[in-house]
Amino acid sequence: MSYIMHVEPRSSYLYITVTGENSLDTVSRYLSEIHDWCLQQNCPNVLLVENLSGPGLRTSSIYELISGKSAQSARVVGRMAYVDINPAHDLGEMKFAENVAVNRGISVRVFATVQEAEAWLERPE
Repeated sequence: MSYIMHVEPRSSYLYITVTGENSLDTVSRYLSEIHDWCLQQNCPNVLLVENLSGPGLRTSSIYELISGKSAQSARVVGRMAYVDINPAHDLGEMKFAENVAVNRGISVRVFATVQEAEAWLERPE
């Protein structure tokens, strides 16, 4: 088992939780799966709550992953609110990922809590 993903359609976004092992492969696979869910549900907005075990990804891996997926995702994902609930993961790395994504045209924000993420998604663009 590398990860388990649960998807709950809400009124204006998909509420997605991911648990499992933290690896470049896991993150790449679940991001592709989120893309497919957005298409299938015709819902461009996502609240992603991640709880992956193990150390965070390296900065270079984050950069390569987001750079590789951004062209595909920018056409499908409108806004993504991201909450990493594993306290061992560095919020600074997640902010780096946010900056890389935003610089490639994806509206992503990293939040400390689900409540903050929900408030951002529920605000009009």
